[in-house]
Amino acid sequence: MFITPAFAQSAGGLAEGGFGLLPIVFVMVIFYFLLIRPQQKRAKQHKEMLSAIRRGDKIVTSGGLTGTIVKVVDDSETVEVEIAKDVKVHVVRAMIADVKGKPEPAK
Repeated sequence: MFITPAFAQSAGGLAEGGFGLLPIVFVMVIFYFLLIRPQQKRAKQHKEMLSAIRRGDKIVTSGGLTGTIVKVVDDSETVEVEIAKDVKVHVVRAMIADVKGKPEPAK
């Protein structure tokens, strides 16, 4: 009529054997494919975009300023951008959000 304590304890251990970690692993796989992997892909594309900028490109900064790149130095963290006629500012490369237009290649 009563279940012995030894029999009751052994039945519970079987259910948690290897299946206790399965939901955690499943959630980690979902996070990787839905959150981490796309973010890494976007960061790689942004880094490639920043390395490909050149003089004459029209850009948009993270602050919302638009302008044309006037001077690019490869080993510098900044680029010189003309935001209005004869108004030039230095912008940190990481703050360039988008390259809007590529100029025509020189003949």
